[in-house]
Amino acid sequence: MKNTATIAAAATPADTPGLLQGLPPVIGPRTRLVVLGSFPGVASLQAGQYYAHPRNHFWPILSALWNEDLRALPYVERIDRLREHGLGLWDVYAHCRREGSLDSAIEDAQYNDLAGLKHLAPGLQGIAHNGGESARAMRFTATLGVTVTRLPSTSPANASWSFERKLAAWRAAFEAHGIA
Repeated sequence: MKNTATIAAAATPADTPGLLQGLPPVIGPRTRLVVLGSFPGVASLQAGQYYAHPRNHFWPILSALWNEDLRALPYVERIDRLREHGLGLWDVYAHCRREGSLDSAIEDAQYNDLAGLKHLAPGLQGIAHNGGESARAMRFTATLGVTVTRLPSTSPANASWSFERKLAAWRAAFEAHGIA
């Protein structure tokens, strides 16, 4: 069944063949806003980096918001910039099965510990879901007592939104939390 998800994370990739493991959170004590994606695409999993696909708009949007070409920096420095701005990254799903990178192909998904976000980021003010699949978890993140926003996906698959339109939506969410 497509897009099935469970809260229990009893199985791990080590004991379940074919189960993909997501990336660790980029969240710290100064994090005010966490962007939650759904699950890393193939390029991101291979690189071990969030938003590694060259056509994904995530890094260009942040570059425009912060007036700095983050794509020109090594990944470790990009992550440092996120932390300096109070921005965190994570994904809704910890594990899943999926052929390719499309969210519509996600199967047997298991949630990350979204309830633990406030523990990881004591200064958390908001959560921004990057796209529709991530926004399915709003029923969980809305219980954390912080502002929860659904943003247009930065994925190249979201071709119905122009870069400028995505940028405007992301700017509004970031400004609301003092991140822009």
